[in-house]
This record gives sequence, structure tokens and C-alpha cells, in this order.
Amino acid sequence: MTESNGPGSPQQLDRRALIEEMPDWEKRFRAPRVSLPDWAEDAPERSLFVSNATGTYELYAWDRATGEQRQVTDRPNGTTDGVLSPDGRWIWWFDDKDGDEFGIWRRQAFEGGADEAAVPGLESSYPAGLALGRDGRTAVVGRSTDEEGTTLHLAREGEATVEIYRHRESAGVGDLSHDGTLIAIEHTEHGDAMHSALRVLRADGTAVAELDDTKGGTVELGLEVLGFAPVEGDARLLVGHQRRGRWEPLVWDVTTGEETDLSLDLPGDVSAEWYPDGTGLLVAHSFEARSELFRYDLATRELTRIPTPSGTVSGATARPDGSVEYLWSSAAQPSAVRSTSGGVVLDPPGMRSPGSVPVEDVWVEGPGGRIHALVQKPAGATGPLPTVFDIHGGPTWHDSDSFAAGPAAWVDHGYAVVRVNYRGSTGYGRAWTDALKHRVGLIELEDIAAVREWAITSGLADPDRLILTGGSWGGYLTLLGLGTQPDAWTLGIAAVPVADYVTAYHDEMEALKAMDRTLLGGTPEEVPERFEASSPLTYVDRVEAPVYISAGVNDPRCPIRQIENYVKRLQARGAVHEVYRYDAGHGSLVVDERIKQIRLELDFADRHLPK
Repeated sequence: MTESNGPGSPQQLDRRALIEEMPDWEKRFRAPRVSLPDWAEDAPERSLFVSNATGTYELYAWDRATGEQRQVTDRPNGTTDGVLSPDGRWIWWFDDKDGDEFGIWRRQAFEGGADEAAVPGLESSYPAGLALGRDGRTAVVGRSTDEEGTTLHLAREGEATVEIYRHRESAGVGDLSHDGTLIAIEHTEHGDAMHSALRVLRADGTAVAELDDTKGGTVELGLEVLGFAPVEGDARLLVGHQRRGRWEPLVWDVTTGEETDLSLDLPGDVSAEWYPDGTGLLVAHSFEARSELFRYDLATRELTRIPTPSGTVSGATARPDGSVEYLWSSAAQPSAVRSTSGGVVLDPPGMRSPGSVPVEDVWVEGPGGRIHALVQKPAGATGPLPTVFDIHGGPTWHDSDSFAAGPAAWVDHGYAVVRVNYRGSTGYGRAWTDALKHRVGLIELEDIAAVREWAITSGLADPDRLILTGGSWGGYLTLLGLGTQPDAWTLGIAAVPVADYVTAYHDEMEALKAMDRTLLGGTPEEVPERFEASSPLTYVDRVEAPVYISAGVNDPRCPIRQIENYVKRLQARGAVHEVYRYDAGHGSLVVDERIKQIRLELDFADRHLPK
């Protein structure tokens, strides 16, 4: 007799019992979640999104007309890089090996079927942008390798692929115009990887127009491509600029050279995208770790707020019917895809994620100005508490009032969590982001030290139970902090870190080498003293706190060899440390693996932190 799998079956009852016994911190990782769906410009009923519903983050196709959803990719280490063609016929996805970010674009029909090489003949590389034409047969593909630098290619079905751009410095595909005749690119030919200039090319690679804010001044300013107008024959390009010390949008007519400065009266960083009819812009405003949405009418120049809850909008898109869909969360409430037309747009089935505690804002005077920190602590708890300083990566990123399962796990275990938007973080103006040049790592740690002092003197943190932790750049700052501030931290937990800056530079992907040259002012051979001052390996013999390190063996961003160099030095000293290596790249897209890593980190803290 076959056992039933219905609502009251033994299998269903066992599953419910397992869920009930599962701790909340684990439920937050296991609960199905979805990204903001992308939709095809000429077939808006067709969408593409990312979900962890199977336990691994993969791409899913969604036919809104029928409601049908299907899994597109299925790889052991997951897939998140995918693009839906404007006609809705094809799903392009990037195929690398075990998370090493080095691979080729493949495509699959929206209805399903076999995958195929999207651009036959192009060899594996790191991706440097992708733009697909509305004709369904044109693509601009960006590639980056150590040998070639950056190359951009125009591919048309039935024709030979043509190289239209090449340079040693980093560059990337921005967008393709509605009629497919103009290609906007971002480049750093001037050598500053933090501040891009723009160029518009014809299909044969010849230049149509240039926009470069890095010239003619002592302060270099960046530009970014936000997208061509979605209207036939319209040569307007939406551009992000930093001319007033923060990110703002302007409209640039690439054929006439006319620039329309929008001068929006908003205090924070502003980004935008076109409404589908080209008459207005969907404006995203980020300020002091929270965000909000507006509609800007290009004819009347009127800015109208779009109601969203307090928290963080991590993505938004305007639909052809005028509604806006957005991915929203707060520190207390898990993410959801919502619509201004009402309700949740895409609700994954299965277990619901528990919420967490709200975040509190703290402002601390630091050596470079006021520092914004976000604090969470167990409900009703009073200090001094064991405290985790969870440092964000990037460094050009920032922590916000958004849902994060990692910090919530620490809170569940009785810890206060402090996240610091140090100098180098985005969201606080250009000067704050650009401040860390040349004294890389040391500047960020000055800000973290100032917030640490506040946490102790305010009574929040127990000075004998302080954990410094973070991933990627946050992992780098963790190891650097343990060596340069050895008396400040009780233990350190570093995930996928930079540990030996010189070796990391030589082993990392080319685009990151360009960024390091910008941050430090040259190569390790040109400015050895700066690399030495900023490298955790320089200070490894001063580390006193127990150290836990986790690393992906296929990581192209923080490669494994430089981490092994650091670990060997710890071993030679007999320092207390543990290392966990896993088969993935810069982090993992597999839920079980991520849960395993959190368990190991919590266990390490429990064993080494004073009670």
C-alpha cells in the first residue's frame, strides 16, 4: 500500500514537527524567499526571479498570464545571474564552475528545453555586463580576463561576433538603445576604478558621444549608466552623477549633447529608472540607512512620493499599467515583493520566516565625522551584553534597516549586534565613500574603534566579550583589526577575507586589481609600504584573540592561497584558530551550507567567549 502524502499524512506530520522544533534563526535561512521579478519589456507577462525554494538559490521563470512557475537552472552551487530578453523568448544565465565566476553565458527558451551556448565562440571569462536587443537576435557581451583586460563584443544570430571595445582597465556594458543602434558603456581608462566615465558607441565600435566627469579638476567624480529611454528613436540616456557630492540622476541626449539636470530636493543618494512610456522616472532615494520611492514627471518636473513602509527598498520597477513593484524589508520584518496596486506580488510557498527585533540608530563622533551605526539587541535586554560588531563588505556598500538572517541569529543567542557604516560606505555622500584611499583598512577601523568606545561607555557592550566579525571586506577588516587593535577584541570571525593583501592582489580577478590600484595608489611593487600597512599578514604576530576563518576554495575575489599564508603564520605561533574550507566561491548559495557556517561561528563564540 502506498502511503498518502496529503495534509494529514505521516510525512506531512513529521515535516510539521521538524519545523516546530527548528530554532527561529535556522527558519530564517530555510524559509523560501524571492528576488524582485524582472519582466520582459515587450512581453510584460513574462518574468524571471531568483528563489531558494529548493534549498539552493536558482533562477525561475514565471508566466503571469497562466500563473505557471518553473525552475530554470539546477546546479550544485546555485545560480543567480540571469537576464530575460526584451521579447521574453530567452533566459540568459551565467554558467561558471563551482562559484569561481569564470564562465560563459548560456540561454534557455522561456518555455523550457535544453540550454545552449548563448554566444558560440566566446571563451570563458569574468562577466563585464550584458545588454540584449529588442530584436531578439542582438547582444552586447562584456568580458574580462587577466590577459586581455576588458573586451566588449557585439553578437548577432547568424553573423560573426565582432569585438567593439578593448582596454586594459576595467569597463562594462551599460545599456543598448531601444532601436539597438547605440551602446552605452562605463569605462575607467583614466585609471580610477572607483569613478567611471561614459562612452556611447555605434554598433561598429565608433564613438558617438563622451561624458567624463573625471577631467579638469582635483576631485574625480563618477558616472553610471541608468538606461536608455524605452521609446523608439529616443536617444536620451539616464545617467547617475556625483557633481553635488552625492549620486543623482540627469538625462543626457547623446545625439545633441544636451544635459537635463533634475536637481531633486532630496538629501541622500538618488537613483532612477524610466517608466515604460518614457514620460517619467521611478526615483529611489536612500538616506541614513533607509529608502523611499518617488515618481518624477519629466514634463511638469513634479516629484510625487510613492507610499512604502519605513525600511529598505532593495529593488523597484515600474510596470506598463503604471503600478510599481518593489522588494521591501526592515530589520524586524522579512522581505516581500509588494505592489502599489495592493498586496504581495510574489509569495513563495512553504515555511514563513520569523521576524526579528527592530534596529536602533546611533550616531557617534569619529575622527572623520559623524558615524552612523545600527544596533540590535534581544528584546528587553539590558547591558552590558556580549556584543558582535558585524562589519559589512564592499567596502563601497552600507548596512541598512533591512532584514538580515545573520545578525538576527546572533540576537537570538543573546548578543547585541552593532553594524558600522564606516568611511568608505555608500549612502553618506561622495566624500565619505572616497575617504579611505591610501590608508585602506586603517581608516575604517578608526571609525569602528570610535563606535566600540561608545558601545562600552553607553553600557551596551561588555568589554570582555566583544566579537569582531564580517565577510569579504568585513572579513578583511576583522583580521586587520585583530592585529592592529589586539587589546580591543575578545575574538574574531572572518568569512572569505583578504588576509595577505599582496598575494591577494596577484591572485584576484582583474577588475579587483584595478580597484586595489585605485584604493592604494598603485601596485604592490609601486607602493609596497601602503600594501604592507594595510595587510593583515603584517600584524599577524600581534593577534591575541582566538580566530575563526571560513573560505571558499574557488573564490576569485579573496583567493584561498593568501588565506593559507595567513593561517600558516597563525600555526607557526601556536595561536588559537580554526579554519573551515568549503567547495564554493565568494560565499555559498546553498542554504544548508550557509546554516552550517552560522552553526560553526556560533559554536566557536560559545567555546571561546568568557561566560
